[in-house]
Amino acid sequence: MARAITRKFYFLLSRPQFARHAVSARAIHFVYQPDTAKPPVSGETIKQNMFMAINSAIHSALEKDDSAIIFGEDVAFGGVFRCTLGLKDKFGADRVFNTPLCEQGIAGFGIGAAAAGATAIAEMQFADYMFPAFDQIVNEAAKYRYRSGGLFDCGKLTIRSPCSAVGHGAVYHSQSPEAYFAHTPGLKVVVPRGPIAAKGLLLSCIRDPDPCIFLEPKVLYRTAEEMVPKTEYFIPLGKAQVLTPGNQVTLVGWGTQVHVLLEVAKMAKEQLKVSCEVIDLQTILPWDKDTVCQSVKKTGRVIVAHEAPLTCGFGAELAATIQQECFLNLEAPVTRVTGFDTPFPHIFEPFYLPTKWRCLEAVKKIVNF
Repeated sequence: MARAITRKFYFLLSRPQFARHAVSARAIHFVYQPDTAKPPVSGETIKQNMFMAINSAIHSALEKDDSAIIFGEDVAFGGVFRCTLGLKDKFGADRVFNTPLCEQGIAGFGIGAAAAGATAIAEMQFADYMFPAFDQIVNEAAKYRYRSGGLFDCGKLTIRSPCSAVGHGAVYHSQSPEAYFAHTPGLKVVVPRGPIAAKGLLLSCIRDPDPCIFLEPKVLYRTAEEMVPKTEYFIPLGKAQVLTPGNQVTLVGWGTQVHVLLEVAKMAKEQLKVSCEVIDLQTILPWDKDTVCQSVKKTGRVIVAHEAPLTCGFGAELAATIQQECFLNLEAPVTRVTGFDTPFPHIFEPFYLPTKWRCLEAVKKIVNF
């Protein structure tokens, strides 16, 4: 019953008049920074928000691959966040269809479909709901090729899911579970920062020979708008992007947190005269050690920021690797600015999140260490 009420609630919030209210609740957390870099492919572009770009990527996959299917709870009518809007009308109910409210079943069906040769795109309605499917994902999908000695695989499986804070989600609708899956060899874990990145990274996941977890920061579905190439393009997995060059502090994040760090870099330059280099990790597993460590060896200082709790968050892996690879170059300890070790709160969300103010305070401390 609670799940059904939640689905109706988020369906309402997916409508523009309600979405504006949802966005206003998040205004203090970040200011969206559109991608101003050269487009990843030449040709005509169109203004799209992130859910439109994701829809475009899925449309492209279904159009070019007759074996491709997209399925999940409420997918047929467009999904609660409208990412699959219009796809059933175009490609039919055999390729775009609803499933029961059973994440374990969604993952299991996706594994079977991919193992049988289909390109399977599964949607979990919220990343928080992936936990009932944890066994299927980490014990079956991730290990399918390994345990068969390479005879079989389910590499054409991509699991999409909205993740992270949205302003009103609280315990069951705002979690960032990337670290759970990053602990699992055999998976790839990806988190985009905006429409251009989302389309290119999702298409790369769909084409990738390994099972992929594609986590979509839900607050960006409508707040993020960019000029997105109409044609198909691919952004390499496992490769970070340096968004703002700098030489005094390295700032590393992914998803929504990238936009927080971009603003922090501007504030640090204006208020502290500190030059920060901002890196979007993009792929959590495998993560781009070379780009991050090269930056840290240049700056001597690094701050990792993510919305998930501190203990065993993916920032801990970055901190351990940076300490090992860049120890002699460090001018200060590796710093993490994260959520806290509590369930995700509701009214206390503004205190929980790694805001620009918390991150800027970390910059002050690290340069004065």
